[in-house]
Amino acid sequence: MPTLKIDGQEVEFNPGESVIQVCDRAGVEIPRFCYHDRLKIAGNCRMCLVEVTPGPPKPQASCALPAAPNMEVKTNTPMVKKAREGVMEFLLINHPLDCPICDQGGECDLQDEAMAYGSGISRYQDHKRAVEPKSMGPLIKTEMTRCIHCTRCVRFADEVAGVPELGALGRGEHMEITTYLEKPFSSELSGNVVDLCPVGALTSRPYAFNARPWELTKTESIDVLDAVGSNIRIDTRGEVVLRILPRLHEDVNEEWLADKARHACDGLKTQRLDRPYVRKNGKLVEASWDEALGAIAAKVSTLKASEMAAIAGNLADVESMLALKDLMLALGSPHLECRQDGAKIDAADRASYLMNTGIAALEKADVALFIGTDIRHEAPLVNTRLRKAYLANGMKAYNVGKAFDFTYPIEQLGENPQVLAEIADGKHPLSEMLKNATNPVIILGAGALARGDGEAILSVVKRIASQCNVVRDGWNGFNLLHYAAARVGALDIGFVPQPKGLDMAGIVGAIEKKEIKLAYLLGVDEIDMGYFGEAFVVYQGHHGDIGAHRADVVLPGAAYTEKTALYVNTEGRVQETRRAIFPPGQAREDYQVVLAVAEALGKPLAYGSQAELRARLVKEFPQFADLDRLPQAPWVSKTASGAAVAAEKFDYPVMNFYMTDPISRASKTMAACTESATRNSQEKKNAA
Repeated sequence: MPTLKIDGQEVEFNPGESVIQVCDRAGVEIPRFCYHDRLKIAGNCRMCLVEVTPGPPKPQASCALPAAPNMEVKTNTPMVKKAREGVMEFLLINHPLDCPICDQGGECDLQDEAMAYGSGISRYQDHKRAVEPKSMGPLIKTEMTRCIHCTRCVRFADEVAGVPELGALGRGEHMEITTYLEKPFSSELSGNVVDLCPVGALTSRPYAFNARPWELTKTESIDVLDAVGSNIRIDTRGEVVLRILPRLHEDVNEEWLADKARHACDGLKTQRLDRPYVRKNGKLVEASWDEALGAIAAKVSTLKASEMAAIAGNLADVESMLALKDLMLALGSPHLECRQDGAKIDAADRASYLMNTGIAALEKADVALFIGTDIRHEAPLVNTRLRKAYLANGMKAYNVGKAFDFTYPIEQLGENPQVLAEIADGKHPLSEMLKNATNPVIILGAGALARGDGEAILSVVKRIASQCNVVRDGWNGFNLLHYAAARVGALDIGFVPQPKGLDMAGIVGAIEKKEIKLAYLLGVDEIDMGYFGEAFVVYQGHHGDIGAHRADVVLPGAAYTEKTALYVNTEGRVQETRRAIFPPGQAREDYQVVLAVAEALGKPLAYGSQAELRARLVKEFPQFADLDRLPQAPWVSKTASGAAVAAEKFDYPVMNFYMTDPISRASKTMAACTESATRNSQEKKNAA
């Protein structure tokens, strides 16, 4: 490898690297404002100046300077220091002195660098410029007088989010960063520009004036509001979650975070279940734990094992689902279901329900086929990987289903899924494209399987993967994209109908026939509660959503920020949430609630602590022993169904990105985002 010298130290570098990248790897700190290693080079701020020989006798911007063999870079000479101080003086000419009231205080790059390179006095005597705040929607608060024109936000919107709605108007000191026509920034990733902004020009509107960073307790965890499993940091003060920020994980979410995961945290404070409830005379009334558990025990004592069923919701953790499974089997009931949407997913074939390619590896894709998915809203951070594949590899994408704005070019193959049979039989031009592609991928939406012909759709898509060489040695391009954080973990532990057990449709039918008389809902809030008819409903969850409203007994559980628990993301990666605060009132962690129910029913489980429960989990399902590892599932090419695919169009599970679960539905911020998105959509229709 070629080498260069940095401050007299010889360092190897890769061809194509810039000087600032080589310095970063060598541990040499270079100040910067406009440079970001995930965005294109802009060279706006000039703060990263260094002295280079051989070269011109003046400082050079290290972000835009390619590393070259035998180059000698000096980062701490008097000339470099004077140049950086001069740049800082120009940056501060118009910058307001409002650090005491700026939400960026304590986390501001300009503040930090001014400590090193700022002057104690100002030589500027003219009037300072001022810029009107811009309207960027309910999530981003603007003070554009602070803007230093680094254009990080503009480049992020254009390159990563794929929504080129930010730009610069004017020139020189009249230049202003704004959304065009001052419309809200309509991206599901908009909150990331706050993290990128090196000054206080863009700050979080929901978090405004709430706290200073040194007041907060920081807990590393994962997000469960979709199935990506984004790594996050939960910032709390006392027993309140004040904000959620992304945490770096190159293989999952890089350093980005979807707006719902970032800003729905205010929903954790409202509509919470903090004590048990029992329905008396048609109304839910407060009760003690003993009363609630006694009501369940009294009902169960009158029922046969076959008259009880358990359903797991989208936010349930693995430990609580395993405990509930063990309880139902101890009672003798085989009726277990985690696919509350009725999706026809085969739990026995792991590769058929995973994103086998892996989130990070999607960047290598050169041909992609989307089937029945609105990937931009079902998994925004998976969509950013595919956008990178389009930008880097020229990925060609094709879609079967409704036409959406995927943020990159898509060729529509129609909304009729019957075209899939043509592709599988080699009668469609796409068949050859998939066969000849280097890294082809298929993205099948989980919602596409939640229909009567879901089994046939899964079968024909698996046949495409096998016949069109999408699955080959060293590459598995078959991907099922989940939108529910609990789904993969539930399938892994077999929270599905046991021998002679009923699936979701069977449970609903049996309730209607009064053959099932008790339903235990573990955080089930996304289905029509009319399905449960006259059945006795036990609801365990953390919010007073539709499940709690229908219940006969309500057992308060813990939200994901209030428990240490395991989840499995859409690619099969086992990850762990960490408790940042305690559940409110009398609420308990979910596995503890199930253990208490088991005790009340006279069926105590063989474990009494989370450590013992995890030992039981790992013993039966060894894949849970390794956290944050991406396992490979063996591909089974055999397909079970020969049924035909219906001609009906796909339905999509995410109708409103901002409200998909009890937490986001309780969030005032998500309500404001929904209102803003609806208004923008209506204005676009009117303009058209």
